[in-house]
Amino acid sequence: MIEEKKSLLSPSIREHLDRWLLRYPPEHRRSGVFEALRVVQEENGGSLTVPLMDAVADFLGMPNIAVYEVATFYTMYYLSPMGKHVVNVCTNISCSLNGADSLLSHIKKRLNIELNETTADGKFTLKEVECLGACITPPVCQIDKTYHVNLTPEKIDEILAALKEV
Repeated sequence: MIEEKKSLLSPSIREHLDRWLLRYPPEHRRSGVFEALRVVQEENGGSLTVPLMDAVADFLGMPNIAVYEVATFYTMYYLSPMGKHVVNVCTNISCSLNGADSLLSHIKKRLNIELNETTADGKFTLKEVECLGACITPPVCQIDKTYHVNLTPEKIDEILAALKEV
């Protein structure tokens, strides 16, 4: 049964994780859970499934529930398919005080979707996040792996237009 779950992880993922895990003492393999979930999600087209999370747990020798806890707590892991571009808008206090709520409303109208929805063309998924750690330059959003700061409706329109072409 364990071998069957491990087979869900491609040889390249297992090789990558074996190298990654060399940074930790053998008894702390579970410390590789963030990287394991990241690469598995990437290889799976941008989201995780329960069987894949179970395979990660087996590979790292940790309880399934511990992997689920990480995958459901952190916003960088997705348990359902996402659009090609994930737009994470920070609505924490610093961003809220500097227009994040109106920016979020603008993005919803521009993309014609609500939070946690994906555009009909599959290009964008809109998410609200608690904090992106860039409180000095609000309002902030993260699109894919790129931070965009000091946003205005005009700036976000330019960014989204450029990404629509990609």
